[in-house]
Amino acid sequence: MAFTPLHDRVLVRRIEGDEKTAGGLIIPDTAKEKPAEGEVIAVGEGARDSDGKRIPMDVKQGDRILFGKWSGTEVTIDGEELLIMKESDILGIISSSAAAKAA
Repeated sequence: MAFTPLHDRVLVRRIEGDEKTAGGLIIPDTAKEKPAEGEVIAVGEGARDSDGKRIPMDVKQGDRILFGKWSGTEVTIDGEELLIMKESDILGIISSSAAAKAA
């Protein structure tokens, strides 16, 4: 894929959640909420400040992130559904140790 977001935007692949509840019940597709966790696929170069200097991005390719429920714009690239969102829509970065505990 050759897609680079502009300015302070990021391209994100949603990470699907569990298909069962803690009690073992299977959640049907119609009752599932869209996951608010994803992996950063590509990042833009960053926004510019009032002096025209680049503001570096806090996220990088490969980061696992949390974002708001209604964040981003859904797009399809190479047959895959992805999200494009501004860096400000990202709530936080999940560290690798926290991700390992969740899995």
